[in-house]
This record gives sequence, structure tokens and C-alpha cells, in this order.
Amino acid sequence: MVNAAQISLKIRQGFILVFVLIIALPALFFSIGRAYHASLVDATEKTLEAHLYSLISEVEFVSDGIEMPRTILAPELNRLNSDTFAMVYQDQTLVWYSESAVNLSVTPEFIDGRAGAAEFELVEYNNAKYWQLSLTVILGNAEQSQHARFILLKSNGALVAQMSGFRNTLVNWMLVMGVIIAGLMAVGFIWNARPLQRLDKEIKEVEAGERDKISGLYPIELQTIKADLNLLLDSQRRQKERYRASLSDLAHALKTPLAVLKSSPMASDADAQEQLDRINVMIEHQLKRAATGASDTWKKQTVIEPVLHSILNAMRKVYYDKHIDFQYTCDDNLAFLGDKTDLMEILGNIIDNACKACVKQVEINIAVLEKKGLRIEICDDGPGVPENRRSELLKRGARLDTYEAGHGVGMAIVSDLVNAYHGQIHIDNSPQGGARFTIEFNYEKN
Repeated sequence: MVNAAQISLKIRQGFILVFVLIIALPALFFSIGRAYHASLVDATEKTLEAHLYSLISEVEFVSDGIEMPRTILAPELNRLNSDTFAMVYQDQTLVWYSESAVNLSVTPEFIDGRAGAAEFELVEYNNAKYWQLSLTVILGNAEQSQHARFILLKSNGALVAQMSGFRNTLVNWMLVMGVIIAGLMAVGFIWNARPLQRLDKEIKEVEAGERDKISGLYPIELQTIKADLNLLLDSQRRQKERYRASLSDLAHALKTPLAVLKSSPMASDADAQEQLDRINVMIEHQLKRAATGASDTWKKQTVIEPVLHSILNAMRKVYYDKHIDFQYTCDDNLAFLGDKTDLMEILGNIIDNACKACVKQVEINIAVLEKKGLRIEICDDGPGVPENRRSELLKRGARLDTYEAGHGVGMAIVSDLVNAYHGQIHIDNSPQGGARFTIEFNYEKN
């Protein structure tokens, strides 16, 4: 659940980062560029308007036309290398131009327009673009007047150069902003993921049996999950305690009647004694099966090597006369995700059967299964198990040996426990010539 939340958080973080770096910043760059370009065009129009009204104020009306002073006030119009030009036309005839327009050769299009109405537009002359402001004015008085058309041009290349410089500066700052934002978001994502990582760590500690409940301090968003998990843990703990109490009461209640029956005259009969022993074993098995920890969601980890060492020591004493050569491989830190008693039941029953069947050698190999799992192999050099009777061995009451002890439920108990832990058990021939029991637990599927 927490791992899924972490994956979901990382996916959302990735989407946010992609949105900021691929969509938001380019959109911001485009918007700022458009706004700056609009401001440049507006500034150009206002500059040309200022030059226009300055020219109108300096023009003089004479009988044969208009007259302009040699030097005008606007410095941009007096420079030969300027990007701003001014011209005056009468009846589509050029009657005056600024010094900056000496080398300029353009032929404006004359469209009849209302006098006093200024027109500002982007035009193209000789494959060059200009921002043009034109205005038709009436000069003179009521008795004698003339029409004059003032045209002011500003090269669009000046705006393009300014815009290019602004874009380069903006790109540099956007890259710096992108790096800073990505860094801040990464720090923020790591900081926000810390509570999930701490919660995941506590859950793993609960699974390992290192703590009983989740007790860390978490943000409001995780408080509900924390409360639900602790509620589940408390519920399972109480339920397990009730099971244990009930099973203890049941075992105590059955103990006395069985003892009475075993001491009664009826128990002197061999068949009756065998049936009483079978009832006793079956009751113990059912109690064991009901109390198994494999159905518990929060598994405890049991280190295997000490348990295996204890079982082998016991087997050496029980089968002392056989001088069995026990060989085993098991890492010191290898763990079984389950109850210690269940592990002893599984290993004890199979190793005990191997000791009964072997000639003088029993080999146990316990290792990690793939990435997350456990593999247990127990081999002997005995007669082995016939292939057509291997499945029968795991059934309750079935016995393939001729030993006096036992009632044929040991391997059935092992099979039930392995199934309860979602494991698998296989029987085949061992390299020593006897039987090989292989048990596999894949914890990723649990």
C-alpha cells in the first residue's frame, strides 16, 4: 500500500516537473516575448508620433508650397546612418525628406484617407520592412490651403535586433529559472516523500516483528492510514490472543478425557491404544493448524540456522546408533517469514523421515529463491520414494515406511503448513540415490 503510494507520488512528481519544464516555462517565454514585442511596437508608434508632430510644428506655408528648416529638432532624422526617416508629399510628389532619408528610395502607396487621421502599419519597400506612420494635414487658411502628407518610417530591423537580444537574455534567465525550479521541486519532492518512506520502514519493522504498532509522527494526510493500520494490528493481535486462549482451553479440556481412556481397561487392547494415539495426534495437529502464524498478515522473521542446528543436534541423539553424516548449507542471516514453531515442524518432520530412511547420510541445503523467496532441499541416501506413490505420502494417514512409531500424519502436517504459507513441496530422487524433498516459498506472491 505504501509502495503504491510512493510510486503514485513519483508519477505525479514527474508530471509536475514535465509540465513546468516543457509546458509552463515555454508558455511563459512565449507570453513574455509577445508582451515585449507589443511594447516595442507601441513605443515605436509613440516615437514616430512625437517626430510627426515636431515636423508639423516646424513646417512653414508659402505661396508656392511648404518650406522646412534645414535642421530639425529630432536628432534621429538628421543622421545619415539612422533607422528613422521622414518625408513630406504634396499631390503624390516628394517635396521634402530628412537627411537620414538621403539614400532611401521608397515609393509609398497613396490611399485617399481622411485628413487628420493617422495610420500606423507595418509596410514593405524593396524587400525591407518598416513601421510607417502617415498623416494627411491641411496647411494654410480658409482662403488658401494645401494638403500635405507626412510619412515617417522606422526600420523593422531595429525592433528585430532588440527582440533578438531580449530573447537571448530571456532564454538564459529561463534556463537558470528552470534549473532552480527543478532543484527546488526535487528537494520538495524528497522532503514530501520522507513521511512515506518512514511509514514504509515502520511497516517493514512490524512485518519483521521488531515493533507492535506504528507510532511515528506523520502529516495529516497519513494520519488516517496510520490509524487504520494500527487498528488492523490491534484487531489481529486480539483475535490471535483469543484463538490461543480458546485453543489452550480446548487442549486442557481434551487432555483429561484422553488420559482416562488411556488408563482404562479398553486401552489394553492394541488396536484401541493405536486409535487413541491417533486421536491424540490428530487433535494436536488440528490445534497446530488453527494456531499457525502463516495466516497472519504480519509475519515474523525467524532466523533458520539456529533452528536447523537445534533439530540436527536432537536427531544425532535420537539416531545415535546409525552414525548419520549430516551435511548442511545455510547462511547465518537467512530468515523464514513465519512462526518459529511452524519452521521447526516443517524441518523436523522431513529430517526425521530422512533419518529413518537413510543409510548413513542426510544433506540439507537452504538458500534464497530468486529475488525474494526461500528454497529448502532435504536429501537422503535411502531407498527413495516410488514415483507413483509420492503424492500419496502427503495425504493424512498414509505411510510408506514400516516403522512402528508414527501414525502417517507427519508429512500431512508439513503439507498443510507449506500450503498455509503459500509454498510448494516436491518429491523426487536425490543425487545420493534416495529421496529429495524440495520446499519453495515465494514471498513476493504472498
